[in-house]
Order: sequence, then structure tokens, then C-alpha cells
Amino acid sequence: MTERDASDRPTGDRARDRYLKRRRFLAATGATGVALLAGCQGGDGGQDTTTTETTGTTEATTTETTETTETTTEPEGPSLAEKYPGLRILSPEPENAEAAARETYTDFVTPVEEFYIRNHYVSPEIEESEWSISLTGMVDEEVDVSMQELKEEFPTETVFHTMQCSGNGRSYFEPQVGGNQWTFGAVGNAEWTGTPLSAVLEAYGADTADDMWVSVMGGDAPDGEDIFTRSIPMSKVMDDCMLAYEMNGRPLPKEHGFPVRILVPGWFGNNNVKWVNRLHVMDMMVYGDEWETDEQRLYTHWQQYSYRIIPEEDDEAEQYQSIDIYDTYDQMQATDQIRNAYLYDQLVKSLIGFPGEDSTVSPRRDGTIEVVGAAWAGDETVETVEVSADGGETWNEAEFLQPALGEYTWRLFRYVWEPEPGDYTLVSRATDARGRSQPATVSAPEDQLRGIQNDQFPWNQDGYANNAYMPHAVNVTVE
Repeated sequence: MTERDASDRPTGDRARDRYLKRRRFLAATGATGVALLAGCQGGDGGQDTTTTETTGTTEATTTETTETTETTTEPEGPSLAEKYPGLRILSPEPENAEAAARETYTDFVTPVEEFYIRNHYVSPEIEESEWSISLTGMVDEEVDVSMQELKEEFPTETVFHTMQCSGNGRSYFEPQVGGNQWTFGAVGNAEWTGTPLSAVLEAYGADTADDMWVSVMGGDAPDGEDIFTRSIPMSKVMDDCMLAYEMNGRPLPKEHGFPVRILVPGWFGNNNVKWVNRLHVMDMMVYGDEWETDEQRLYTHWQQYSYRIIPEEDDEAEQYQSIDIYDTYDQMQATDQIRNAYLYDQLVKSLIGFPGEDSTVSPRRDGTIEVVGAAWAGDETVETVEVSADGGETWNEAEFLQPALGEYTWRLFRYVWEPEPGDYTLVSRATDARGRSQPATVSAPEDQLRGIQNDQFPWNQDGYANNAYMPHAVNVTVE
């Protein structure tokens, strides 16, 4: 077999190699985890997020086809890999991609080029001046709100929020489940700017009682496909939800929902609907015949059938018109009330960012290695993080690198490690303010778990919400 010269490799691969070499150099020299707060001003690592490209995303990976032609065609613009050199591409079109290197989790702010991408349909090409959001349902006045009105007639706020795909860690389930095989990298922390959703609802007389719901609908579904819809409880909506139109100080990239998405701080990414074009105020979740057709789960699919914890024994998730437990962990433990948990707020979780996977590292002159990572806990705060160098047999408490910089953001941690030469398995374990810690492993399907029990996370049919620490371990050789 003839070895290809580096110049023959796809330009996206070369761009990623250059990018990751720089990231690894910075991590190894301490220029990422130590100089963290430089990113807190909303920078995005120099990524020009206004670049346009005809690409898309979907729930399942589709096969890309190519044609040989002798005709001259217009250049298509940069590939997904070229636009986002810090990502590992699971599917280029439709787009699905996650952070390629552990070093992403040594920075407080995730640059756009390293922030995971997860969509269900082809990203639509949208002119902001032509986009509006319809407010319907139990409101005094049904209206269409333009982007100009949203930006100019309502207050603006900026928050940090750690967003994670609910399928993050899916590839670690055994036996394997279907869907995109996310490893560790479908999570990031960004600065988001937009309009509080509460201000829009109040302006048009929405019923904002705590037991109401807002069903948020995306405008990306092709004709004949299920409309991506998530029902968000009104208590959460009025507390902190936002119609976001900027990410890290720039307009949302197309792949992240330009021109507007809902931001649901602390909750899994599936609730953060992109390309929002309708908000429907109602007294229950989308449910039943009103929201389906004879042949299609038109509005209910992504709320009632998908994004649920379904053990092997269930044919499908049990549906509810309304629930009053939104904490995902609490739902998983209250199976007498909610048989299959809805994926709302994120579970406590942590990742080691440095050293990286299967890496060889040398101690500093003082004989130490600095283990750096990130920990988050959805609606809760992270209370402690522990690090183990022997695969979870013994633990040592890490220190936080900065005070909590927001209610819904991850916290970076550091553990100063003094190892002898040899091979090690590094893992981290976070505990939230309610005393809930990451479990060790994922259960077997035959255990039929619905909640976290016996230090095990429940295996489920769609591989959702994995926060077990052992699957996320890092094997390291110390010289």
C-alpha cells in the first residue's frame, strides 16, 4: 500500500491536525487551564461565525453520495471540518460533530469551533429580516414577533450556560444502542445573549401560571417530517429561559440555530430548540390526537416518544399530559409517578481535560502533573470533585480553579498529582449541592433499571444521559 503524502489528505483533516496540535501544546504548557478567565469576555477563539455553508443535520446518520461530472461547478465553500477544526465529525451532512480532544475541557469558555453540533434536519438557509416567531395559544394577543422587534423592543441579557447533548456518552453503552455514537465531546460552555422569554410572554398577556407550559417549535423540519417540538414548564420559562441570538459575542452560527433558538439554562440540549418559529402557551405538554395525525407524530415525537429513559422491557415510553417533577434525577427515582423520565435538567457530571486519552506525560520539575477538567450539574451547583488515579479505588479531592461564575456553568477543577512512572487510569467524580454523585458504571440491560441504583446508571434503549464516571476514564502513561 502506498502511503499518502500529508498534502494529499483532505484539507479538513489537515486543519484539524494543526488546530489540535496547538491545543495540546497549550494544555501541556499550562496555557489553557491556568489562564482560564481570558475567555470570559465572550471570545470565540477567532471563529468567524458569519461564514455561510449549505449543510445540515438529522437524528440519524445518512449516507453521502457523490457524482463524477466534467462540468464546472461553483465552489461550495469550506467543509464542516474546515469551519470547525476542533470537532470530530460524526456526519458531515447532515451535521453531527463533537469536540475532538479532551483539551476542550480545560477552558471556561468553549470556542465555537470546538462546540458540539447536534441537529435533526438540514440546517435551513434563513434571512433574519424575513424571520419571525408566532406566539399562539393561551395569550391575550396572538402575534408574530420579528427579529428586529425581539432585539429592539425587549430587554437583552447575557448568561453563561453549559449545554450538553442528551446522547453524550452513548458510545459507552454495552450492548451498543442506535444513533450517533457520541463519546465525551457533546458538551460545551458558551456565553449566550438574547431576550428573556418571560418579557415576551408578559408583553402579550400569556397565562404564566406555574402549571402552564410553553411548547417551543423549530422551523427546520422539511415538509412531511415531524416538527421538532419541546414542551417547557412555565415555571422554568419565567425563571430564566431566553430567546438567544448571539453565541460568544457573535450572531448564532447557522449550525447552532441562526437567527434564534431558545436557551433553557441547565437543561439538556434537546430542550434548547433551534430556529424557533412558534411559541404555543398551553395547560399541558403536547399530547394526544390534537398534536398528531393518523399517520404521524407531528408535534409529539420529540416530546413524548423520544428523549425518554426507556429500559429494555418497555416497547415505548408511557405518555403523560403533564408532570410536576422536572429534575431528571428525581424523575428517574420516582418511577411510581413517571415510568419513563423526560430528559430535562442535566445530571451531575465531570470530564478530565488534561492529560488526554492514551497520552504519555512527564512530571514537572517538582515531580507533579496537574490534572485539569470541568464539572457541571444542570440546575444545581457542583459542590466537590474528586480524582482517582487507580480507576476509582481511592479518591483525592480536587480544587476549583475559580469561583462559580454562573448558576448554570461548569466549574474547572485541578488536582496536583505526584505519580511514579507507570500506567494509570484517571477518573473524576463530581457531587452536586444535593449530595448526588456520579455513579461508577452503566448497568446491563437485563437489570431493567429506570433510575440510578447501586452505583449504576441505567442502560436505556436510546443511550441517553450517561453520567457514569468509569466509561469516561482516561488511560495515561507517566514517564
